[in-house]
Amino acid sequence: MATKTAYPTIPNVGAMSEFIRPFEVPSKVTDFAYQCRFSHCWNGIATRHSDTMDCKFFVDGKGVVLGLAHPAFVAFRERTGRNLSDREASYIAAEYLRGRLEQEDEHTLYDVSAADVTRIIEKLGIR
Repeated sequence: MATKTAYPTIPNVGAMSEFIRPFEVPSKVTDFAYQCRFSHCWNGIATRHSDTMDCKFFVDGKGVVLGLAHPAFVAFRERTGRNLSDREASYIAAEYLRGRLEQEDEHTLYDVSAADVTRIIEKLGIR
């Protein structure tokens, strides 16, 4: 009987607001550096009636929400046999936010497509 390779998850340990340490994102366009702090994740399906997992950050003190497309979570589960943890979702959201802020693409809400979520999962090496 073939055994399935088990990959470690990044567990949800500690307070959710501490999943990601505060970080700085320098703009590639100007000399400005954004100060970012992770707050929490929640299911956007219930609160915004969107098919997303929402992650909230504070960027220079202002609230920013990233809606990660839920179909990417389903595809990940089908491919790997496990769910993404909330901590892993927060890492995916932080990586997307870094990319947008580096280009000075500031918004209060980012809808992150399934393709982008999947791309970042691969970039971060989440298995």
